[in-house]
Amino acid sequence: MSDRRVVEIPPIAWQPILRGIILNTRPAKSAEAYRKVWSEDGSPLAAITKRQAEAMQGVFGEGVTVDWAMRYGEPSISDRLAALQEAGCERILLAPLYPQYCAATTATVVDKAGDWLRDQRWQPSLRTLPPYHDDPLYIDALAADIERQLGALDFNPEVLLMSFHGMPARTLELGDPYHCHCRKTARLVEERLARDGLRFRTSFQSRFGRAKWLEPATDAVLEEEARAGTRRLAIVAPGFSADCLETLEELAIQGHEQFIDAGGEQFAALSCLNTSDAGLSMLEALLKRECAGWI
Repeated sequence: MSDRRVVEIPPIAWQPILRGIILNTRPAKSAEAYRKVWSEDGSPLAAITKRQAEAMQGVFGEGVTVDWAMRYGEPSISDRLAALQEAGCERILLAPLYPQYCAATTATVVDKAGDWLRDQRWQPSLRTLPPYHDDPLYIDALAADIERQLGALDFNPEVLLMSFHGMPARTLELGDPYHCHCRKTARLVEERLARDGLRFRTSFQSRFGRAKWLEPATDAVLEEEARAGTRRLAIVAPGFSADCLETLEELAIQGHEQFIDAGGEQFAALSCLNTSDAGLSMLEALLKRECAGWI
């Protein structure tokens, strides 16, 4: 939370809040949340990302190595870039798996890679996977996987809520395209899945602090729908390439409680693309396209 891309508050104002309040309360809350979703493989996000990378290994030919890293945590971006360089890689495609561009996500990955590059006397060539929020490959994969999961439910949802990670509203005012990217993804998915008896809504989750955030908030929409008479609801998080704390705990557990407590009856949290057939096929196609001329 000291990343200036993530928290755009002057350090002189932010650091006392971070060190005096947040670091004395948030770690315990986060630890409890992680305990609910932790597996024998560790963090769900890291475990799924690793499996995604393993599924891509060998797809692009013998001379191509596929590796993975975490923006926050291990293995780090700098460590894996160094390992690839030591292995003789002269051309590297950096693939931030954030479909919707945001300075707090995509840009921090590029920043971190740039920090490592700056320290290298011999720098490998580097490409970056661009945002793919409206790419037909991504929309097709999302629509197919959501359709598959909806078909497996034992009830027909009245509402499909598409929940994206929230950001302070100020980021939109400063020119960040994230809100627009999320809205376009949601619109394209709705166009693909539209049917009688199913309403679509879009919301933003994970609000933090007192500043105004992108709206509507996911928790507020869940309660609003239930109190308005919606009894069957499914929620999906199109902006996450892999299930993580925000989907498994915040949506699947907290979201379920919020909807039921407000009067809802049936609730389903759909999985992210993860290592689904649709997700892996999309990933392979995106990466092959960006490696054109290299492989």
